[in-house]
Amino acid sequence: MDRILLEKHLVYVADCVRLLRERAHPNEIASDPVQFHFVVHVLQTAAQAAQDIASMIVAHRGLGEPRTNKELFQRLAQDGWISAEDAEVWRQIIAFRNIVMHRYLQVDATIVRHIAERRTEDLMRFVHRVRERLQELDPASS
Repeated sequence: MDRILLEKHLVYVADCVRLLRERAHPNEIASDPVQFHFVVHVLQTAAQAAQDIASMIVAHRGLGEPRTNKELFQRLAQDGWISAEDAEVWRQIIAFRNIVMHRYLQVDATIVRHIAERRTEDLMRFVHRVRERLQELDPASS
C-alpha cells in the first residue's frame, strides 16, 4: 500500500474539515449560493477522498472486490478499520456524495446545513481511526 498517497488523502479529508469549520457559515447555506456550493463541494471531495482511502485499504488487504460503496465500508468494518456503526454512517455519507454527483439538482440545503453543523466529526473519526489502525498494523513505519 502506498502509505504516502494514503496519508495525502487523510490530510486532504482533515483539511476539508478544517476548512468547513473555519469558513462555512451554515446559517447562510439556504440563502447564499456561494456558501451552498462551497460546502457541498468540500463535503463531496472529502467523501470521495475517504472512499479512495477505503478502496486502497480494501485492495491492499485483499478483502475482496466490493460490489457497492456500502460494501466497501462494510469490509473495512469487518477488518477492524472502522466500527459497524461507522460503516452505516459511511453508507449515508456516500449516498449524499452520490446525490451531489448524479442528482445535483436535488441537493437539499437543509441536509447540507445539518452535515456542516453536526457531522464533520464523522469525517475526522475516520481519519483518526485509519491512522490508528495503520499504527497498530505497522508501528515501525510511523
